[in-house]
Amino acid sequence: MARTAAVTSTTPRPEADGPPDAATNRSGAVLSRLQLLVTRKLDGLLQGDYAGLLPGPGSEAGESREYRPGDDVRRMDWPVTARTTMPHVRRTVADRELETWLAVDLSASLDFGTGRWLKRDVVIAAAAAITHLTVRGGNRIGAVVGSGGDLPAPRRRRRGAPPAPAGPGRLVRLPARSGRKEAQGMLRAIAGTEIRPGRGDLGALVDMLNRPPRRRGVAVVISDFLAPPAQWARPLRKLRVRHDVLAVEVVDPRELELPDVGVLPVVDPETGELHEVQTADPSLRHRYAAASAAQRAEISAALRSAGAAHLRLRTDRDWLLDMVRFVAAQRHARTRGTTR
Repeated sequence: MARTAAVTSTTPRPEADGPPDAATNRSGAVLSRLQLLVTRKLDGLLQGDYAGLLPGPGSEAGESREYRPGDDVRRMDWPVTARTTMPHVRRTVADRELETWLAVDLSASLDFGTGRWLKRDVVIAAAAAITHLTVRGGNRIGAVVGSGGDLPAPRRRRRGAPPAPAGPGRLVRLPARSGRKEAQGMLRAIAGTEIRPGRGDLGALVDMLNRPPRRRGVAVVISDFLAPPAQWARPLRKLRVRHDVLAVEVVDPRELELPDVGVLPVVDPETGELHEVQTADPSLRHRYAAASAAQRAEISAALRSAGAAHLRLRTDRDWLLDMVRFVAAQRHARTRGTTR
């Protein structure tokens, strides 16, 4: 039942159709609009001490201040506490040259959307916003991009034998570089990635950020997280040991509930399985919504257990406003000294 929530509609978005050149031009136009939107809405949020998208502790010692409920006791400043007889915590200043890595999931399940955007568009938009927030002051940003699994090569097999499984997916690494020009080139490469049929491997994508080990920084995973948590939770926990991790979950409203529109043909884009669903049945819609809610709760629990900050973006809402609120809330929490 949990995988039922991942089934998506076969109806294509008109603007996504067309020859490759048209798709490339569309991606370039989208990136140009995104750059203007992000600059107007997000610029200035991270002035002063920062650590990429998530303002907060770094490796350099800063000033001490009096302890407040909710502060991390691991940051207690014991010499000052002993000298003043009042508990104090040591504030830290983030490194000025930050290295940020994006893990961008562009598997087949992202090529869908019934709201204002395709899920793929929201993924690219989130990558553009995070890039703008972090690529400043000599900071470096890189990315690993995963698309759908490769289809099995045709081969002769015994009668009755199951078909060969799809490959683990195509994973591409874009080296971390500094400068806005290099960052724009990285975003164009992400936007131009072809979504391939078959299942992607989110666990392998996240694990690409663990190997080889990198200097401490920020790691951002952008996906719909529809793969079973058992596949990606452990690599994410491993990633959290060295990095500040942000998980950006992209959701479409049709993945949360079904509309009452009669018989609805749906297809799972990762497997190609086609079904006809009678959405007029209220009990079916209720079971679908319950299974989807349970699936999202499992995803949230796995992200929380991994220690990752969780940002959910929807295709039917203003993703930029949600991101502004998230960054502002993170900044407010860090300023007050509370934990995430």
